[in-house]
Amino acid sequence: MEDSIIVLKDASIYQNDFLVLNSVNLNIEPGEFVYLIGKTGSGKSSLLKTLYGELPLNLGEGTVNGFSLNTSKPRKIYALRRSIGIVFQDFQLLMDRTVEQNLVFVLNATGYTNKMEIKSKIKEVLQLVNMQDKSYKMPHQLSGGEQQRIVIARALLNNPRLILADEPTGNLDPDTTDEIMKLLMYINKHHNTAILMATHNYFLIEKYPARLIKVSNGKIIDEKFF
Repeated sequence: MEDSIIVLKDASIYQNDFLVLNSVNLNIEPGEFVYLIGKTGSGKSSLLKTLYGELPLNLGEGTVNGFSLNTSKPRKIYALRRSIGIVFQDFQLLMDRTVEQNLVFVLNATGYTNKMEIKSKIKEVLQLVNMQDKSYKMPHQLSGGEQQRIVIARALLNNPRLILADEPTGNLDPDTTDEIMKLLMYINKHHNTAILMATHNYFLIEKYPARLIKVSNGKIIDEKFF
């Protein structure tokens, strides 16, 4: 469909010169929640990296949020990344800056200059993830779950229509995992934000059922719903 948030047509996903996934065809619509499952090393992360422009798409066609993946121009890749949110397993927060300074850094890097606008935006996303009283904290002063909430807040700064999440609960205990899943489901439902989440946690899929995309033997298998 024309308004699909992710479209891949006969795409080949490479990691350097190694073919990871072949003949990938994928459509994800606005507001969908989709799990990306598969064994470690099956190509989940390579697919996500292709979708946010870290790995080039040299064979096949692809668009994400209206941006073509068939480009190597830094300006266009930058615009693509600015239009989506990315949540990593290992947080990737700046450890020498406070929560607020982490978020200011991202806003400055994406073109925000008005101090009042920056302050308002940070307040908005921290309230959404229930971390409004932690803005002065350093990352090492936060629990793993709190750090992941800040990462999700960071991903929401530009009001993305799509969040790509790579094993976002992989380093968290079960109770914290549950909190993060409830937060992602809330964002998906109430903000109509499409989420593509790589995971190997089948317990989550059973508890929070949604569409499944499986990566296996170099192929993508759309398993529809669990």
